[in-house]
Amino acid sequence: MKRTTRQAADPDGRMPLMDHLRELRNRLIKAILGLTAGTIVGFIVFDPVWTFLQKPYCKLPEAHRVTGGQSCALVTNGLTEGFFLHLKIAFMIGVVVSSPIWLYQIWAFVAPGLYRRERRWTYTFMGAAVPLFLAGAVLSYITLDKGLSILLGFVPDGAVPLVTVTSYLGYASAMLLVFGLAFELPLLVVILNLAGVLTFERLRKTQRISIFLIFLFAAVATPSADPFTMLALAVPTLVLFEAAVVIAMVNDRRRARRPDPYADLADDEAAPLDLERIDAELEKGDPAPGARSE
Repeated sequence: MKRTTRQAADPDGRMPLMDHLRELRNRLIKAILGLTAGTIVGFIVFDPVWTFLQKPYCKLPEAHRVTGGQSCALVTNGLTEGFFLHLKIAFMIGVVVSSPIWLYQIWAFVAPGLYRRERRWTYTFMGAAVPLFLAGAVLSYITLDKGLSILLGFVPDGAVPLVTVTSYLGYASAMLLVFGLAFELPLLVVILNLAGVLTFERLRKTQRISIFLIFLFAAVATPSADPFTMLALAVPTLVLFEAAVVIAMVNDRRRARRPDPYADLADDEAAPLDLERIDAELEKGDPAPGARSE
């Protein structure tokens, strides 16, 4: 039996709730399968990835490591810690490797209910979010050994810190995540400005508070909480935030030059329907008002 399309089932383009749930289930299954395949790849490439993650620890002075010389061994507690280390790193690799699959599944589920303008914003967000996150992750990796050295520098003379693989991996993962997410802040500001929610005037008035909050976030969110790591996170984030403010200023000025077609209307007067514009949007592929999926 031939399946009816969404338009055939409902001329308004709406999708029944059960169809939404079925589509969500199918998207989740595909995303989980992609994540599983990526995790298997993670198990295969575990050794070079672990060596790469361990390099910041190997740069520490000999006094901060379990053994001297060229060794930079970490400590394991319990019989199962080695297995769970493999599992955690394989899962992290799987999330990165399968990101095109699960990101596409999210996009494919949400996109039918978006207008063309909103889709452009989504393309902009996705196109900038990944490079910004990677830039933050790279910066955190570069500064990882400095933060570790400061933390382990508080260990008294004659004592050797037994750093476990679990604690080290947790510290490294937290650093990568905090730096990556912090670098997404300017992108969020730009998206809110494009949507008309956050104006340049409001950003200008709250600029001092924003700078204070950025430094406060850097001080609280960094796992080591040392001044070097805090500044390494706060200064680039502040630079990116100021760049987002400049983009918001340019966008608001461009928006202000456009004439408001509804400026002469009274508060209780209905706006006229621009049929030519609606027809043009329908020809471009934008859904008609009310045709969003519910």
